[in-house]
Amino acid sequence: MMEVAAGPWTEVFEGSERNGESLGSSTLTLAPLVADSPSIRRSQPIFINSNRSKGVESFSSSVPSIPNPFPELSKSPVLISSLPPQTSDKHLIKVYGEDSHSRSVWVSRGATAREVCHMLVQTAHCTDEENWALLEVHPVLGLERCLEDHEVVLEVQATWSLKGDTRFVFCKNYAKYEFFRKPMLFFPECMISDSADVSKGMTSSELIQQNLLKSGACPEIQGFLHVKEASRKAWKKVYFFLRRSGLYCSTKGSSKEPRHLQYVADLDDLNVYAVVNGRKLYGAPADFTFCIKPSKNPVRTQDLKILCAENEQTRTCWTSAFRLFKYGKQLQCNYQLSKSAPRSLEGSKLPDGKSKSEASLVAMDFSGKAGGRVIQNPTEAQSAEREEGQAWRRREALRCSLPNLNSGARPSSIHKSQPWFHGGVSRKEAQRLMEKQGLVDGMFLIRESQQHAQCFVLELCYKLKARHYLVIACEDSGRKYFTMDDGLTLFIDLLQLVEFHQINKGILPVCLKHPCVCVAL
Repeated sequence: MMEVAAGPWTEVFEGSERNGESLGSSTLTLAPLVADSPSIRRSQPIFINSNRSKGVESFSSSVPSIPNPFPELSKSPVLISSLPPQTSDKHLIKVYGEDSHSRSVWVSRGATAREVCHMLVQTAHCTDEENWALLEVHPVLGLERCLEDHEVVLEVQATWSLKGDTRFVFCKNYAKYEFFRKPMLFFPECMISDSADVSKGMTSSELIQQNLLKSGACPEIQGFLHVKEASRKAWKKVYFFLRRSGLYCSTKGSSKEPRHLQYVADLDDLNVYAVVNGRKLYGAPADFTFCIKPSKNPVRTQDLKILCAENEQTRTCWTSAFRLFKYGKQLQCNYQLSKSAPRSLEGSKLPDGKSKSEASLVAMDFSGKAGGRVIQNPTEAQSAEREEGQAWRRREALRCSLPNLNSGARPSSIHKSQPWFHGGVSRKEAQRLMEKQGLVDGMFLIRESQQHAQCFVLELCYKLKARHYLVIACEDSGRKYFTMDDGLTLFIDLLQLVEFHQINKGILPVCLKHPCVCVAL
């Protein structure tokens, strides 16, 4: 018998024998060499059950446990939050920040937008809990809307298409309840319809007071809007009426006669969205575009009713009226809850429990011997404000008159750690960020100037428009300063500039109130 070993196999040629048995001619047999070796044991397969939970138990019982070399990491809140909860009613959602980074959080089946925002505030270590909102964003279609505080997040997510790129975005929204803060000035006279109250002889202010303040309802709204015609790129100017029964349009000018009114949509079954970049996406005649769509259906282009207003104020009034007609008293309850919520997580309340606000600041005169007195006369209060500003400049000049040891150093960079500073973002990006967080008076941010070296730009919102103020870096007596009024008022850094204009208007039309922030999740 002749055998030739080749790897793990044995070749047996003709005329050979194996274990005393003769092999016939022209026979070739391949057999493993380790088949008869008693010293080598085969590895046995481990049975894995189709049920994942049981499979994990059987697998963990069949292999020895490995000790954790880093036991301190098991107490990290990030690791704990990434694990699925014990209860089965928890669901995982993904929320994006304005820096395009996302965070996955576990929420209960009935979690509302207010509860999710509170959870994200705690997770992201935000400095305050006020004016945070959850946005529903459709990037491809350019649609976005702010979820109401009482809306259930999972119910909103259930209406999304599985193939779409719809997402939740966590950001500030200062304009969510602006119509409750300034009800008498929110809706223009020309937009309030008097068709239902003409016999009562009520003025527009009385209608607002009766409907919006007392019952949370909205008066009937009317006006011209541009509407995109179905299956066409053309836009048509149509007169619309928004009533409790729904949205109507007039087929004959601005006629209110029933035979000229055409039913457009039911308010209980729709959501209103702001349209971003409506000129490019839909060929809108202006940038103030919004749309309405059925609330329980996935977003499809053929289901969108795209409208365009003449200005930002008109668009804001129409979108707010849609919300008021749909939710009514519920929005007023949400507003009351938002006011009762804690404003700050770092103790920004006064000792008596009152919050700091511009309304609590009064002009005082401490020149007398009997103590201070409140200045009631507005003219005298303005004069006192000017005198205080001049005294502040003299004190600051005296404080900064000491020799500057770092005369060749660059200006202070303390502003880089402030939430209102946004670095080198462009003018367009800054305006887009302010629009997303609500165009309310006093909202501001500071960014680096793209045209002037070592200068900055203060972006301030006033009357629904973003205004731009150049902050110039200058040098006086070897010291670095910043100014916005050609050197009349000097500031040693941007933080001092912001703090000064939070209580003094200066050359600005309104004091700085609401910082435009961008929180990373």
